[in-house]
Amino acid sequence: MRVDGELRDLAHRVEPGTRVEPVTIGSPDGLAILRHSAAHVLAQAVQSINPEAKLGIGPPVTDGFYYDFDVASPFTTDDFAALSKAMERIVRQGQRFIRRVVTEDEARAELASEPYKLELIGLKGAAADGADGESVEVGGAELTIYDNVDPKTGEVHWKDLCRGPHLPNTRMIGNGWALMRVAAAYWRGSEKNPQLQRIYGTAWPSKDELREYRSRLEEAAKRDHRKLGVELDLFSFPDEIGSGLSVFHPKGGIIRAEIENYMRQRLLENGYELVYSPHITKGQLFETSGHLQWYEEGMFPAMHLDEERDAEGNITKQGQNYYLKPMNCPFHNLIFRARGRSYRELPLRLAEFGTVYRYEKSGTLSGLTRVRGLTQDDAHIYVTPDQVKAEVASQLEFVLETLRGYGLDDFYLELSTKNPDKYVGEDDVWEQATETLREVATESGLELVADPGGAAFYGPKISVQARDAIGRTWQLSTVQLDFNQPERFELEYAASDGSRQRPIMIHRALLGSIERFFAILLEHYAGAFPAWLSPVQVVGIPVAEEYAPYLQEVIDRLRAQGVRAELDRSDDRMQKKIRNHTMQKVPYQLIAGEEDRAKGAVSFRFRDGTQVNGVPVDEVVARITGAISSRSAEL
Repeated sequence: MRVDGELRDLAHRVEPGTRVEPVTIGSPDGLAILRHSAAHVLAQAVQSINPEAKLGIGPPVTDGFYYDFDVASPFTTDDFAALSKAMERIVRQGQRFIRRVVTEDEARAELASEPYKLELIGLKGAAADGADGESVEVGGAELTIYDNVDPKTGEVHWKDLCRGPHLPNTRMIGNGWALMRVAAAYWRGSEKNPQLQRIYGTAWPSKDELREYRSRLEEAAKRDHRKLGVELDLFSFPDEIGSGLSVFHPKGGIIRAEIENYMRQRLLENGYELVYSPHITKGQLFETSGHLQWYEEGMFPAMHLDEERDAEGNITKQGQNYYLKPMNCPFHNLIFRARGRSYRELPLRLAEFGTVYRYEKSGTLSGLTRVRGLTQDDAHIYVTPDQVKAEVASQLEFVLETLRGYGLDDFYLELSTKNPDKYVGEDDVWEQATETLREVATESGLELVADPGGAAFYGPKISVQARDAIGRTWQLSTVQLDFNQPERFELEYAASDGSRQRPIMIHRALLGSIERFFAILLEHYAGAFPAWLSPVQVVGIPVAEEYAPYLQEVIDRLRAQGVRAELDRSDDRMQKKIRNHTMQKVPYQLIAGEEDRAKGAVSFRFRDGTQVNGVPVDEVVARITGAISSRSAEL
């Protein structure tokens, strides 16, 4: 339950006058509690089998939970059978989760054999916003231990440092859980700390929901962009280049070019101006922007350049630190500042496909969705104060219309607000910016979800969350208000009354990064892109070699109209050709034999195996070019 807004165990004593709200097990809060309770049962099971295992942390995560352990030998999935049996026994026993408030001294005494727990005890409230899950342990103002107690005898079977809350007892975990996989993880996410063994699991309110989740995972595995990228020859990550750095192959390059070309067209139609900036800069630029103070851990190390020495080795010219850029915004500020600006030029919309570099930890890299080199479809809009709300609303509509053009149309919005420990600027300015975004989001009519503390250091943001074909949610576009960087860069424009005024800056990334968006689309379509995005749009397949010249004429007509079409004159049998191009997700296969040639027609074969025979060539050309030019999702 929630008591005056705070999550509490059902055993919590409720005082008269408090406001109490139920938490159902299928709600986001309820699922998190279920999963965190299952994580405790996993940890108890591990220590029942291996008493020497040392406990890390065990938070709920999206669709499941994990628990970290320090053990002599790494876990494998072969351990899951024994662990699952031990967990089933604990679940059936219906052990009660009982909360106890303890002092630091008491906690240290009780958990003296758990070195990682001892490290967390001193954190207390400082871990409330811990990025690596510490908040499940000691995020509150007080320390608490949860005992797993035998309901019949009162015996304490196991205990853990934990903030809670939990289910009333282990039996309520039910049978909708499973252990999923193992991984290695650094303690508290730092490579400087010991490497622990992590066991991932999932938990759902019922067995049926667990089955549905596993079916979604199977479908997601079929759609995995890393797998499809190899099968369709789209991109790769050569070891010779380095982790998190991709190359796009010719077919992937065509898809990427189509994505970018459509974006450029939309940008120009909506009053943007295209700019370009270098990949590297002096460190001073990022000191001015604040990135070196707030984001240095996400940047590649500095390169010390331009130093000069004489013959004796004495420095005659001091060098400077240069950085690969992690963001494009400071460069756009310099473009704005390059000459005087008038209120008549605002809103000024600067857009760039800017490649940036971020030093992501190797363990977080994941195909194209988490890389170290990425190209952002980045834009920065400079406005007057009275233009802010209308421009944010316009940006949001622009974002939604563009995403619909790529076949994504199921959205909700998330409002990220100030992190009280990591922000610059005045509180009242933040309040004003946040309320403006809230009003625009509400007026859009889309569902709005809060993301407390999730804003960047320079301003709040709205993010567009899109659901794909199998219901997964992806954060795509962001619209951020920034009252701070214009101040730091001393940006000005001449107002209508002749005074010098500060513009307000809007950061807008529509696709996020081209690489990540490419991966999302690839999985959304399971590789079967609509015709306008497909690298090969049409393949001609003659029934026999004698019909190849006739089909070549059809292919040439399509090519003359910009269609990516080719003729398969390989020695493979016709059926194998059809199978090969179907596996390559080619939208249209045109097949011709004697009857087709005689009638000036071809047979249309689609990816799903359906076929329409005897279609006149003029109609074929019109249908294909029409589907491509309209960017239709239908073939």
